[in-house]
Amino acid sequence: MSESNSSKDKLDYAAAGVDTEAGERAVELMRASIAKATTPEVVGDFGGFAGLFDVSALKNYKNPLLATSTDGVGTKIDVAQRMDVHGTIGLDLVAMVVDDLVVCGAEPLFMTDYIAVGKVNPTKVAAIVTGIANGCVIAGCALVGGETAEHPGLLGADDYDIAGAGTGVVDADKLLGPDRVIAGDIAIAIGSRGLHSNGYSLARHIAFNVAKLDVHNQVAEFGRTLGEELLEPTQIYAKDILNLIKSVEVHSISHITGGGIAANVARVLPSGLALDLDRETWSPQPIFTWLQSVGNLAQLDAEKTFNMGIGMLAFVPPGQAQLAITAIQAAGLNAWECGVVRSRKENEIGDAPAKGGNGGAVTLVSSYRK
Repeated sequence: MSESNSSKDKLDYAAAGVDTEAGERAVELMRASIAKATTPEVVGDFGGFAGLFDVSALKNYKNPLLATSTDGVGTKIDVAQRMDVHGTIGLDLVAMVVDDLVVCGAEPLFMTDYIAVGKVNPTKVAAIVTGIANGCVIAGCALVGGETAEHPGLLGADDYDIAGAGTGVVDADKLLGPDRVIAGDIAIAIGSRGLHSNGYSLARHIAFNVAKLDVHNQVAEFGRTLGEELLEPTQIYAKDILNLIKSVEVHSISHITGGGIAANVARVLPSGLALDLDRETWSPQPIFTWLQSVGNLAQLDAEKTFNMGIGMLAFVPPGQAQLAITAIQAAGLNAWECGVVRSRKENEIGDAPAKGGNGGAVTLVSSYRK
């Protein structure tokens, strides 16, 4: 037998670093959780090559528009890795996807996920997917499929990244957006649970490199460990926002994500309008003031990076403002009036240009409430 044909030269997928059996074990561990994240419109069992959804369920829509969104959770995954806690990162993923759908008035229908790992750890992968499934249950949508890909040689054995995509539906005549907003509309802020899933490259740098803290260090301002604060799950607003839209006249909604407050709010205002967003109407959570203080961050830089305590912002007519606040508070969320839409002055820029294109001008004014 030649040397090239000897048994020691024979290779298989496992020898290349891919463990298909571990992948199957992960599927079995997550199967029960995925089964809970379904709706009557889902066709077939989990495990097919494609997820199927019965669109005849949309027959009650007059002119249905499909909405789609995709996102990840960024470097918040590093915190999960440091904590070795992986059951909530999936909630973050669902929130980042479905809460982008509902701002146009769309009801989330289904999601798919993608997980890239250096080496499949069945328990860890199952924890991640269980979190995604739980998030879909909270959002009222189905998890119709996903993919876990092993990337040996590209990712370290313990490394992973996740992404997701979602689809929703809204009737064309109920589509929310900047064209509905008029001068005199009231801006209603809806509170966040903290950092959510944005600004973590800066937050991690301040926490780990400037403050030189470990995730297990107690931080007096938070009343818990640094890691517990940083890993706080993103709020999933989907059902509460849809209920708000049904309860009151809503003109447009902004999801405050990457880029901070002004840039995200400006994108749901028409170019001829502006908003003076009054800081005095709320107090940011301790995580924001802590990051500013420890990191020596200018206020405007913090506001261009973090949500500062506002997770969503809705524009409603003046006569609907208190009804909107009451509806949001009934869902257990914090809400308050934070400004009035006005005409934009000539050459008015605002604190940041609208993220992603044209929009209005948004300026944060006064000082945060103590």
